[in-house]
Amino acid sequence: MKPIVVLDTNILLDILVFDDERAHPLRAALTNQELDAVATQHTIEELADVISRPQFELDLQQQTIALMQWQSWVRVVKDEDLVIAPWKCKDRDDQVFINLAFSLKPATLISKDKMVLKIAKRAIKEQVVITADHDKFLSSCAK
Repeated sequence: MKPIVVLDTNILLDILVFDDERAHPLRAALTNQELDAVATQHTIEELADVISRPQFELDLQQQTIALMQWQSWVRVVKDEDLVIAPWKCKDRDDQVFINLAFSLKPATLISKDKMVLKIAKRAIKEQVVITADHDKFLSSCAK
């Protein structure tokens, strides 16, 4: 059974926009369908909104390619099927990622967001691993 993983928008930017070398192993695992990556329409729309911002300097074609790539890797879960996690994030935009991981537990949420990472100790008790270390996550999948 493939490990369930939720990737927040900043991690997706590393993979799809910045081509961050550190994220290459994660990208390879997604491309090779080694992970059960999940998203909701809301999280896909958030990614679309973020990559359309001027600071990323992506034209419409580049944005479309990034979104299509992400959608080819993920299983989409209906937003209305999410269970509300018992932990609240101060950043409301990040709550959907937490709820998604909680709804599909056991699951891993990979995020660099400090407010999300603060929830990690409580989340692990509910079989939700929250980490910024995707290499450690991938190593644990190989075991």
